[in-house]
Amino acid sequence: MSTRPGRPGYDLEQVLLVAARAFTERGYEGTSMQDLAGRLGITKSAIYHHVSGKEELLRLATDRALDGLSEVTAEAVAMDGKAIDRLEHAVRRSVEVLIDDLPYVALLLRLRGNTPAEKRAIARRREIDHAIGDLVAQAEAEGDVRPDVDPAVTARLLFGMVNSLVEWYRPRQSGAAEIADAVCKIAFDGLRQPRRTGRRAHPS
Repeated sequence: MSTRPGRPGYDLEQVLLVAARAFTERGYEGTSMQDLAGRLGITKSAIYHHVSGKEELLRLATDRALDGLSEVTAEAVAMDGKAIDRLEHAVRRSVEVLIDDLPYVALLLRLRGNTPAEKRAIARRREIDHAIGDLVAQAEAEGDVRPDVDPAVTARLLFGMVNSLVEWYRPRQSGAAEIADAVCKIAFDGLRQPRRTGRRAHPS
């Protein structure tokens, strides 16, 4: 990340946040530096104090999301224990990263790969996807995940549910831990209420 110092009223963090939201709403190519300057209430030259241009803004914003998600995946891969437990750890922590860095993850999920910065971000995201797919395959081999669904499909469906949070989650709606609990219950225990076993006793 840029180490250039901020100026009063508009530091790099604020510039990145506004850029991420603008790129998500209008698209990267549909957002100009002048648009960003207008949203920030500053001049374009003030933005260039922090970054070299729009491409660097996109890289820094997507790295914010990717760094957190990569760290979570590395944690899960390095953990001891069964793959299903490590997979659940990855899901739970990914929910926390998404909620903490919501504007940046939302931007990441909307990239189309039209620029070098977008292609780089998508390549990093694919590395994460492959690592999660490997965890699913390991859990399947250990007998903890159903074998009749391709592990890559299972991973996509699982994290599709996680990623859907960008569409409906609102800050202060629920805490990250509460949302993570709900996702893990649905993902790992399922929707169906367990049926009671055994016969009902008949009155004598």
